[in-house]
Amino acid sequence: MSLFSMSKIHKRRNTPAAQNKLLSKDNPHQCSVSLRDCKKKYELANAKKSPSGEKAYQCSQCFESFPIKSNLVLHMRKHAGKKSYHCSKCFKEFSQKCYLVSHMRSHTGEKPYPCSECLKSFSQKPYLVSHMKIHSGERAYQCTVCPKNFKENADLVKHMRIHTGEKPYHCSECPKDFSQKSHLDMHMRIHTGEKPYHCSECLRDFSRKSHLVEHMRIHTGEKPYQCSECLKRFSRKSELVLHMKIHTGKHLYHQCSVCLIKVQTKSNLVKHMRIHTGEKPYKCSECLKDFIRKSDMVAHKRSHTGENPYQCSECLKNFNHKSNLLRHMKIHTKEKLRLFRKIS
Repeated sequence: MSLFSMSKIHKRRNTPAAQNKLLSKDNPHQCSVSLRDCKKKYELANAKKSPSGEKAYQCSQCFESFPIKSNLVLHMRKHAGKKSYHCSKCFKEFSQKCYLVSHMRSHTGEKPYPCSECLKSFSQKPYLVSHMKIHSGERAYQCTVCPKNFKENADLVKHMRIHTGEKPYHCSECPKDFSQKSHLDMHMRIHTGEKPYHCSECLRDFSRKSHLVEHMRIHTGEKPYQCSECLKRFSRKSELVLHMKIHTGKHLYHQCSVCLIKVQTKSNLVKHMRIHTGEKPYKCSECLKDFIRKSDMVAHKRSHTGENPYQCSECLKNFNHKSNLLRHMKIHTKEKLRLFRKIS
């Protein structure tokens, strides 16, 4: 490098603009029009285009406002359903390139945002920001109705629907509404028959991960829920809750308003009420037959697949219903009874 070029670089570094940039590391970009400090270059560009900070471009669908037109154009893709960026691995589509870049990390396993406290890493910066609140103990979002507070505004918004009763997510197949999108997504699997969670032991499929976790305890024999009174263990929390009523004496029954029958749990009451309302929310994807209970639909689908998962331990005969196996087992118990009488 020549002496001329070196002196040129030295002069450039000693200019007032360069010194100001070094001194203001937190906000390196300043708009000369509005005197607004910006941490990123695109924020500086927005500041120059909208010196007053005014958000002049409004979405006609959800009324969200933006400082520049290009931001509005990107936002409108959400409403239009336009997804120009495609994942080469799983063919998922995205409306913005930054979403595709973030998504690709799920395939590569890249986690470029490490936590300075516990060294845990994250694939996206918002996940790191949310995680850091665990260490700081910050819960800035307070519910105005009850004493609960939350780390994220999104969590507060979801929580507030408990108080307001708002259910903005609607099922396109049946009249059911939901307070959270994740609940709607799980519900839609009833109609589509999708079961993305698979048991590695018996190849049984499940629509929810929690159902698979509970099912795996059949194979492992794990019973993580223990009664504090008699030390009896259970594989499901709901079983422990019901059991505890024996000790507390609180037999809380849910009564049907039509026939006055009493059941132990609210979910059983919901299932029972379908007898009166005629509601059949579970549909067979093969013959479109409707069912009141999910278990009835699952059992019915075996008539199409030919699956017989219930095996007799005596003669190894297989059955598609558990009730059929129990009925069959009586043949063996009667035979054993006759044999015992002959011997005696």
